[in-house]
Amino acid sequence: MNTTLNVPGISCDHCKKTIEGAVGQLDGIGMVEVDIDQRTVAIDFDDNAVTLPEIVATLDEAGYEVAR
Repeated sequence: MNTTLNVPGISCDHCKKTIEGAVGQLDGIGMVEVDIDQRTVAIDFDDNAVTLPEIVATLDEAGYEVAR
């Protein structure tokens, strides 16, 4: 499954590395790509291994709120 999340708090390379590291460690994640300029996170994941709410919770735990 592919999704792109809007994360307004993304502002720098540190944000990019933090998000890609946190989400990338979850089981079932195939790809995580942060676009600093657009403030988005593109994710390819196996929804049998990880759910979107789990991904959003991981972002929240890392200090980044997903825009609803």
